[in-house]
Amino acid sequence: MQGLGAWTPPGGTLGEIVAEAAQRAEALHSRTAELAAQARDASPPPAFAPALRGNHVAVIAEVKRKSPSKGWINPGLSAGEQAAAYASGGAAAVSVLTEPAHFGGSTDDLRAVRERVSLPALKKDFHVDPVQLLEAKAAGASAALLIVRALSHDALQRMTDAAAGLELECLVEVRDAEELDRALAVGAEVIGVNSRNLETLTIDSAAAERLIRLIPNGIVAVAESAVSSREDVERLGRAGADAVLVGSAVSAASDPATAVRRLAGVARSGRG
Repeated sequence: MQGLGAWTPPGGTLGEIVAEAAQRAEALHSRTAELAAQARDASPPPAFAPALRGNHVAVIAEVKRKSPSKGWINPGLSAGEQAAAYASGGAAAVSVLTEPAHFGGSTDDLRAVRERVSLPALKKDFHVDPVQLLEAKAAGASAALLIVRALSHDALQRMTDAAAGLELECLVEVRDAEELDRALAVGAEVIGVNSRNLETLTIDSAAAERLIRLIPNGIVAVAESAVSSREDVERLGRAGADAVLVGSAVSAASDPATAVRRLAGVARSGRG
């Protein structure tokens, strides 16, 4: 990863959550052997990246009870029932927030989703230690989120290598061109562009369109955050997004199946 700029630890909200994630990961180390056995015994999950490739912008619908920017969104949400509604609405995959303190999730939510639907499931959390990827594999995840801003150059390589060893796909999240270079340097096959700066929680609505156009063809490009309407999906499809990850808009909906259906089926234009 020579030639890339120096990395500094994240601050703000992201820095706080990453520090807490490291403590959670440390507590998992005592369960390494147990998780490894569960991972070996787990049924092969459906593939994540292939589910996002096609003529239409794929919808990754998220199970999300709350967030630092919005507070409580749907505190009584049942992960399994929500995922089933998403599937009936045409979602291509389900994202499951498993971070407990700030997002109200758990790995049990991921297991509930895997038991209920056959769609690929993304474990969306602040993964900073390979043992968390082992936990993801053991719980039946098809893929796990890696946030470039949260990981040093060496840590990002270590995490992508660990995921490859587990045959666990990754959604590698970036927010600017330098982070995109880092994601490409570790061979990311699915890259998410987050319009939200997780340190300040501010939104740059043009970030996704700007960066998606820089992602090489052949790599799945996912637009994250600030997606709530069909018009948003159409705009991102024109920019070349292969998929959109939608959280609050579908988690808060009284009829999540219809909410997903309104977003699905938008033609994508390709990049370059």
